[in-house]
Amino acid sequence: MSMRQLSRLRLSQLISAGVLAAGVLAMATPVQAADYTLKFGHLANEQNIWNKAAMHFKEAVEKNSDGRIEVQVYPNEQLGNEMDMINSIQLGTADITITGESLQNWAPKAAMMAVPYAFRDSEQLEKAVDGDIGSEIEAQITERTGLVPLTWFERGARELTANREIRTPDDLKGLRLRVPNVPLFVDTWQALGARPTPMAFSEVFTSLQQGTIDAQENPLSLIESASLSEVQKVVNMTDHVRSWIYVVIGKRQLEGMPDDLQKVVRDAAGDMQSYERELFAEDQKRLEKALKDKGMTFVEVDTDAFAKKAMPAIKKALDPEQTELLERIEKL
Repeated sequence: MSMRQLSRLRLSQLISAGVLAAGVLAMATPVQAADYTLKFGHLANEQNIWNKAAMHFKEAVEKNSDGRIEVQVYPNEQLGNEMDMINSIQLGTADITITGESLQNWAPKAAMMAVPYAFRDSEQLEKAVDGDIGSEIEAQITERTGLVPLTWFERGARELTANREIRTPDDLKGLRLRVPNVPLFVDTWQALGARPTPMAFSEVFTSLQQGTIDAQENPLSLIESASLSEVQKVVNMTDHVRSWIYVVIGKRQLEGMPDDLQKVVRDAAGDMQSYERELFAEDQKRLEKALKDKGMTFVEVDTDAFAKKAMPAIKKALDPEQTELLERIEKL
């Protein structure tokens, strides 16, 4: 071997050794841990727009905090169901979740998040949630639960599926209708003339298939994901419940961070809402087309007639505080 070749070999060996040493050093150097870790658990699956919004929030918080905050997202009820998550945040073992009218177990005003025929359309709902009514509901939630609403998402309106067209309340006569175990829902559908049957959602498909019940009511997203198009042919656009859901964080967890990081979290929540709203609008269009492609027919309903007939029973089921809020919503 010539002197030139020997020199090249030694140089190559030195470079290799240097690269190896740098790699070992990098492996040995610990990654800087975040100052704060926020555990964000929710019930939706990975493909759901709520989870996509949560991941968008994670990215924004970690970037804008320069890594001082780490957000860990747990979809699919990995940290427990909605009530479990509320309790975990209160105990300090989790930090953020997505929750709705379940909050009325502590804060009665939160019941307004799922009152039938409280809202005519999305515009009225937005005025309520972003205005004084929403502020009052949020304040009671924080006072009674220790949870701070960071932002809110609109939920898809609940629609009535059946194997016949239902355009007026008179068409409901004798209809055996599955409803969730919510007394207000039972009272509302009884007043409208149906025969509501509380039932776990896991039993709905089989019950429809076997003819135990004739109909059910849910948002389009759940109608699609549960493959109800296989046992129901008509989506009657009753729009009987327009509602929203909050992204909440523990008050202690939020206020345990310095002001600049609290601002990062709140700003990211606002950005998350805008992002989710775009996804929601696109998804509603996609859902209608997907269900039509699977053979379902969409029927327009006389919603004013439904609301007029149901409202006395709805108001009777509400307490004075809730009734006052509903009357203010009606004026928006």
